[in-house]
Amino acid sequence: MRIFSLKSCDTCKKAIKALRDAGKDPEVIDVRADGISDADLDSIIAQFDEAAINKSSTTWRNMDETEKTMPIKSLLTMYPTLMKRPVIQNGDVWTIGWKEDAQAAHL
Repeated sequence: MRIFSLKSCDTCKKAIKALRDAGKDPEVIDVRADGISDADLDSIIAQFDEAAINKSSTTWRNMDETEKTMPIKSLLTMYPTLMKRPVIQNGDVWTIGWKEDAQAAHL
């Protein structure tokens, strides 16, 4: 199990704590500090397409219209914190966010 997160993200912290409390030992990948490999980025985009972009983030709101039309992979490569989080991979199961569906899939 891997979780793509951001150290300062409260939702990511809640997800990691809940997973550990449930006896899971996720590999935590901080998208800012560790980065995201091309292969992982391709998998995330294949799973979630535009939903991988957090369009309510400050980063997104501060971008100009030209930047917003860039390909998703380019955006997430330039601004890894623009990714909606957490993204959790457990085998073939991928989820994004930490709502009931993600909790049910991983806990």
